[in-house]
Amino acid sequence: MAINVVIAGPRGKMGSEAVKMVLNEEDFRLVACIDRKNDGKTLNSIISSVDATVPIYDDIETCLDQQKEVDVLVELSVPEAGYKHTKCAINHGIRPVVGTTGFTENQLAELDELAKKQNIGCIIAPNFAIGAVLMMKFAKMAASYFPDVDIIEKHHDNKLDAPSGTAIKTAELISENRTVKQQGHPEEKETLTGARGADVDGMKVHSIRLPGLVAHQEVIFGSAGQTLTIKHDSIDRASFMDGVKFCIERVLESKGLTYGLENIL
Repeated sequence: MAINVVIAGPRGKMGSEAVKMVLNEEDFRLVACIDRKNDGKTLNSIISSVDATVPIYDDIETCLDQQKEVDVLVELSVPEAGYKHTKCAINHGIRPVVGTTGFTENQLAELDELAKKQNIGCIIAPNFAIGAVLMMKFAKMAASYFPDVDIIEKHHDNKLDAPSGTAIKTAELISENRTVKQQGHPEEKETLTGARGADVDGMKVHSIRLPGLVAHQEVIFGSAGQTLTIKHDSIDRASFMDGVKFCIERVLESKGLTYGLENIL
């Protein structure tokens, strides 16, 4: 039986890749899209490379009220809409797979509680690339031996949030194994505010935004006489689609909120 999917954010770079992936998968069926600018149109009228006459809605409530056979919402829109869309899907008994970032701890806790109440799964993945997930897991392992660490994440200049969800998740995983310490000289001063990056338990997180980039991160550990760099590069958004596909399949079997692809690999 096909898995019926709604995609929020079909015009975005991630969303357009997800549209192609879902349309090309025999076991998936794209039943609708959510796009704030194209209510009432069909997908083939806004994406020239797509010939599917999939309906578009600008309001998720209307979409889910009219589309009665939806299994999964793939949320790839923008941070200000991501929480609303995810919560609405759960309240309709529809399982969200979310790549949009920027959720607060309180929002994550609320979504987890709602999903458990509805007895359905919800997966929020700051990064769908399998290699990026391995990069995070390796960094967590290394943190037991290298407590001095900087995280440098680089993305395209249209990304709205900084630092990235991947960088935040990496810092959280490192913190589980790292002894909390303040890095650098105790009397260091920034002559330009922000030069040393954001601070997470004493480790530094730096964000770079430039045209030509897609999604890149390196975690640099240092100790006496040596450095260790763990790096991942996504050079095409197709790299994320195996993870999206995997999550669509797995969210049907899970219960409550799963935050991070590494928890279901």
